[in-house]
Amino acid sequence: MTRLELRGVECVESSKESSLRSSVGFSVSPGAALSAWIRLLIASLFAAAALAYAGGCARTVLVPESAPIRIGPETRARVYAVDPESKQWRLSENRVEIPEGWYCVPPSFVEDEADG
Repeated sequence: MTRLELRGVECVESSKESSLRSSVGFSVSPGAALSAWIRLLIASLFAAAALAYAGGCARTVLVPESAPIRIGPETRARVYAVDPESKQWRLSENRVEIPEGWYCVPPSFVEDEADG
């Protein structure tokens, strides 16, 4: 055992703490180690909660090619429309509001004029 005296305070250091100090290079008190583990635990729980929240916020439903869909409330999107001059499908430059209740069908439901 090593005996230390700091400004009138007597400290007794066990050989285990002394060997830990020499191998690590600094003194680790049990309270500091516990505090570090608690901070790590809190950070881990926070990260797990954030990932769980981010992963469970939205639900994705995959619609098969053979099924039309119906537009829900407050839908805004860029849409394709036939250009009257060139008779080609063109993507709109800005988003347009699509009324609730309209149906969207896959391209296989629509016969192009060029095809038939």
